[in-house]
Amino acid sequence: MEILMISAPFPYPPSRGGTQIRTFNLLKQLSQDHAITLVTQRGGHVTAGDLEALREYVGQLQVFAPPSPPLGGMVRKGLRFGRAWLTGVPAHIRSQISPAMAAWVADQAPRFEVITAEHTVNEAYVQPQWRDRQRVVANIHSSLSETVRQMLAAGTTDQGRRDRLNLPLLRRYEQGYCRKFSHLVVTTPEDRAQFQRLSPDTPIAVIPNGVDLDLFPLRTVDPGGARLIFVGAMDNQPNIDAAQFLCREILPPLRERVPDVTVALVGARPGPAVQALAALPGVKVWGQVAEMAAALHQATLCVIPMRSGFGIKNKTLEALAAGVPVVGSDRALEGLTIDPQGAIRANTVGEFLAAIEGLLKNPCQRQGLAQAGRQYIETHFTWQAAAARYGTVLAGSLPPEL
Repeated sequence: MEILMISAPFPYPPSRGGTQIRTFNLLKQLSQDHAITLVTQRGGHVTAGDLEALREYVGQLQVFAPPSPPLGGMVRKGLRFGRAWLTGVPAHIRSQISPAMAAWVADQAPRFEVITAEHTVNEAYVQPQWRDRQRVVANIHSSLSETVRQMLAAGTTDQGRRDRLNLPLLRRYEQGYCRKFSHLVVTTPEDRAQFQRLSPDTPIAVIPNGVDLDLFPLRTVDPGGARLIFVGAMDNQPNIDAAQFLCREILPPLRERVPDVTVALVGARPGPAVQALAALPGVKVWGQVAEMAAALHQATLCVIPMRSGFGIKNKTLEALAAGVPVVGSDRALEGLTIDPQGAIRANTVGEFLAAIEGLLKNPCQRQGLAQAGRQYIETHFTWQAAAARYGTVLAGSLPPEL
C-alpha cells in the first residue's frame, strides 16, 4: 500500500514520549511491507542525525517548520477562546497547525491509498471529503474530553475553571472530527467505548501499544532494598498529580513502616510542582535519563498511582518488560487484562501501602512477578503484533477482538 502518515510531532528518537514511541514503532514495522511517506515537523530539539535516522524507515520524509507559538495576553487568549467556540476546534489544536504543511498534504493526498493521522493533533490536516475516495484513519491515543471530565471529577486538574469551560467544546470537537475518518484506532476497550458514544457509525479498532524488547531487557538480578520509581513526562498533568499523590500521601505513612524507602521521579521536563517534591524526605527528582531501562533495573518496585488519564500506559508496559514488579492503579493498568501478570492493583492509600510493604518484604514474590510480567509483555504487547493489527485496519478491515 501507498501510505501517507501525518505526524506533526517528530517521531524520533522513539524515547521522547508516548506519541512518538507509538508512531515510530508502527512506522518501523509497516515500512517492511508498505511504501510510507511521512510528513512531520522539525522542532528545535531535532538534530540532523535524527533526520537521517528516520529517513531509513520511510520512502519519503517531508519536513516542515513548526508554527510559531501564539502570542500571549488576556485579549488574545479571549479571542482564541471565542474562535474555538465558533469553529469547534480547540485553540491548542489550532495553534499547532502549519499552513505550509496543510497545503502540502492537501496537494499530495490524492496519490495515496491510505492516509493516517497519527494522534488527535494531526486530524486537522485531513479534509472530510477524502473519506469518499480513500481510506483515512485516525490513530487516537485517548479521548480529550473524557480525560478532562475525569480530571475534574477527581479534582486532579490545575485549571478547573478553564477545563469546565472547555469540556463541552472538547466533546463537540471529538464528535466532529471522528466523522471525517473511515476508521478510528484506539489503545484500550475503554477508549473504544468512549468513542462509540461519540461516533457510533465509525468502525473502531483496539490496537494496544507494544514494547521494544531489545531496549527493555529483563533484568537478571533483583536489586533488593526499598527503592521505588515512578516514570513519565513530568510536564503532563496526570503524571504530575500521580507524583504528588505518591510523594505527599503514600510515601509519608510508608516511611513509618519502612524507614529506608525512597522514591525516584524519572522523566523529562520536571516543572516547579515536581521539583518541589525533592524537598520531601526520601524523594529524588532525577529528570530525564539516558536509558530508562537502566533506571528501572535499579528500582525494587515501580509504583504508578495514576488517578486520571485514559489510554494504555507505556510506563506500565516498559516496567513489566524490564522485570520490575508494578503496583498500579486502575488508570495505570488500563487496557491490561484483570489482573495483569507482573502487577498488583491498588487505588487507595491503604491499598498502596499494603501492596508496596508486602512486596518490599517478599523477594520471592517480586521474582515471580518479574518473570510473569516479562512473559505477559512478550505474549501480548509487541510492536510486531500491534503493527499487524494496524495493517489490517489500513487495508480496510477490523482486526479480530483481543
